[in-house]
Amino acid sequence: MPPDAAARPSLAIVLAAGKGTRMKSELPKVLVPVAGRPMIRYVIDSLRKAGVSRIVVVVGYRADLVRTELADEPGVEFAEQTEQLGTGHAVMMCRGQLADHQGPVFIVAGDSPLLQAESVRTLLENFSAARASCVLGTVDKPNPTGYGRIVRDDAGKFVGIVEEKDATPTQRAIQEVNVSTYVFDAQDLLWALDKLTDKNAQREYYITDCPAILMADGKKVTAEKVLQPCEALSINSMDELALVEQEMKRLVRSQS
Repeated sequence: MPPDAAARPSLAIVLAAGKGTRMKSELPKVLVPVAGRPMIRYVIDSLRKAGVSRIVVVVGYRADLVRTELADEPGVEFAEQTEQLGTGHAVMMCRGQLADHQGPVFIVAGDSPLLQAESVRTLLENFSAARASCVLGTVDKPNPTGYGRIVRDDAGKFVGIVEEKDATPTQRAIQEVNVSTYVFDAQDLLWALDKLTDKNAQREYYITDCPAILMADGKKVTAEKVLQPCEALSINSMDELALVEQEMKRLVRSQS
């Protein structure tokens, strides 16, 4: 990473191409309302509060609806993923925006309405201080079923992400998890994307492989346990949507 790259303006990529299959809705998942607003609006609000002015939204399923919903958002650009071939593939669709960007790129899922501006700021600050190629935002989750585990060595240094299906019983007991929230150096990210392959059971390209690719080349990657527990709440069903709405109301009460 160039010495001054971390201090340059931030770009965010919001992954918003998926269909809300289990949400009992024909809407793109990110447009499903949470407490009366499309969930992606909360993500964009938090990015803006953290000082991110340039936001690229990756659209796919019913892309026109997402474009229309966000038409009034200044500084929002779009990239289109016509085939859903994984999170890494989604980020590949942003190559045009990344090509001329020197500095940090914040990557987050568009179905993360409980993303906190404070967490975004902290990750960007840690990225700058560490002069890393990648910083992962992590959190402890008491019931980590389904999440990739953060593996560290005896000194506490980040070693890698192990997906649950590949984890040993000891690794499955790890509660620190990856919740798909990252800061990458833009040019290092482009380099890693060129090395991604789809040699896995799903035949997809995963952004989770990029940190390992960077580490294998000797680049610095860290995992910072700075996310709040609420940010590990995902929305993949109506029951989970209800839990997120309940947590959102609690946060509003605590801040009032």
